[in-house]
Amino acid sequence: MILELKKLFGNVFEEDLIQEIAKVGTLKEIPEDFMMIDIGEKIKGVPLMVSGAIKISRENENGEELLLYYLEEGDSCTLTFAWEMGETKSKIRAVSELPSKLIMVPIQRIQDWESKYPSWRRFLFRSYQIRMDELIDTLDSLAFDGLEKRLMDYMVEKKRVNGKNELLITHQNIALELHSSRVVISRLLKKLEQTGKIQLKRNKIIII
Repeated sequence: MILELKKLFGNVFEEDLIQEIAKVGTLKEIPEDFMMIDIGEKIKGVPLMVSGAIKISRENENGEELLLYYLEEGDSCTLTFAWEMGETKSKIRAVSELPSKLIMVPIQRIQDWESKYPSWRRFLFRSYQIRMDELIDTLDSLAFDGLEKRLMDYMVEKKRVNGKNELLITHQNIALELHSSRVVISRLLKKLEQTGKIQLKRNKIIII
């Protein structure tokens, strides 16, 4: 674990903090499509991403899901875990988009380190700002962008995260994540194919 910490955070955290994280943290390797935490579950730790990607989403009372953002290498999810508010249950769902490696830090240590290590405090503030910017982008997209643009942005982001032009995903899954219907998404995908932006295959979309 020390090697992973020094590689990712050697220029960010003090040596003493890296040693503490290595002492109390748990290194986890998870497969693709693994649910790390679901809405309403007890929060036990905060992740430090080593590799891979974790999809963070919300769900309404009707079971409709909304993609918020991805956690990637060097990221953490401090904003959504809301430890500083004393909450103990998750308001988000975290599912691995790719096989991932992360270090889980016990939630009880977060506040202690904030007062003890300036670098940890700066890291938290930066993480809050990044997560807030991503949430604002999501809200702007919902409020101001048409569904066709949101759909294209969604596929481009998924391509970036996965590092592949081919997206192995169904129209129904896209509809769930974009808060739309399968019929509407299928129609828009067909339109994007006709304009040469994508190519549709069975349960696969090729971004051109």
